Amino acid sequence: MRDYAADDRVVLTLDAGGTNFVFGAMAGHEPAAAALTLPARADELEASLATMVEGFERVRAECPRPPVAISFAFPGPCDYARGIVVAPPNLTAYRNVALGPMLEDHFGLPVFINNDGDLFAVGEAAAGLLPDVNARLERAGSPKRYQNLVGFTMGTGFGCGIVHKGALYTGDNSLGGEVWLLRNKLVPGTNVEEGVSIRAVRRAYAAYAGVALAEAPDPKRIAEIARGEAPGDAEAARRAFAQLGEVAGDAIAFVTTLVDALVVVGGGIAAAHRLFLPSLVAEMNGRYTTPAGEPFRRLVQVVFDLEDPEQMEAFLRGRTIDLTVPGSGRTVSFDALQRTGIGVSRLGTSQAVAIGAYAHALERLAR
Repeated sequence: MRDYAADDRVVLTLDAGGTNFVFGAMAGHEPAAAALTLPARADELEASLATMVEGFERVRAECPRPPVAISFAFPGPCDYARGIVVAPPNLTAYRNVALGPMLEDHFGLPVFINNDGDLFAVGEAAAGLLPDVNARLERAGSPKRYQNLVGFTMGTGFGCGIVHKGALYTGDNSLGGEVWLLRNKLVPGTNVEEGVSIRAVRRAYAAYAGVALAEAPDPKRIAEIARGEAPGDAEAARRAFAQLGEVAGDAIAFVTTLVDALVVVGGGIAAAHRLFLPSLVAEMNGRYTTPAGEPFRRLVQVVFDLEDPEQMEAFLRGRTIDLTVPGSGRTVSFDALQRTGIGVSRLGTSQAVAIGAYAHALERLAR
């Protein structure tokens, strides 16, 4: 993906929540206008649409240059390719609303709408983990480079975005990367989001600590308990995060089987990554067994924890060998270690989504 950090074009953005709409503008990777927060009016469609127009109008008036596009995340389900909002649960007035076309008619600008998981992945591909890892590989003298990235957000839900060689993969129904609907390894009758989310950590802690779910604290507090920074059942806290890592690792391994890419995680739970990345990586590096009882690797790629200094060093080193070309005396270098890595957002989730909205808009304009 191209580097848009020095681009001076302006794109209007929006963080659409069920309570508030937060409007902004980006130029390069920096804000081009002060953020503006207005009430979402989630259950009143006409009032909410008027708020959206007002917010973009007011931010546009503060921009140093006329914007070239509008690009933002909006909760699904949506037909993102056509800009149609179908039925987001926290914005109840929006039922089959042609939001993108309405904004295009009003502002005379191209409008790009996606979900936050998609834009998080685009942001990390444009200016986060992907360029960071490639720069580290270059400095280490490795011939290895990565072109693809899968981003996962862990918080209220479990989201996913896929970037393939600089382009966001959305699918034919705007449903690419709906990882939350994969099967939960530990409770196969449920979906994986019930094992990888805020409520999953609380539920697991309550079960391991033997307390009522209502008494279980939020994941931030559970992480503090696990680290001995707050009173509580430290063993139960550590097991709760290890369980999340196991369930997430199983799901991410399935995605990695189909999408051979680097992996980045973000969202509120990512702040506790040291508590769940070891079990997540162990799950991805796990084994299957043949009917004859012989073990073999679940993934062909070796998975490295990029937040662990020793594993990062081994990942960067790889296993480069020189091969003699048959029939000639020349040699070629080859990195024989097929591998991927998983790391935490280099930008922070909110910043990654904003940069993702910006980069995605400019990529689309270039087509």
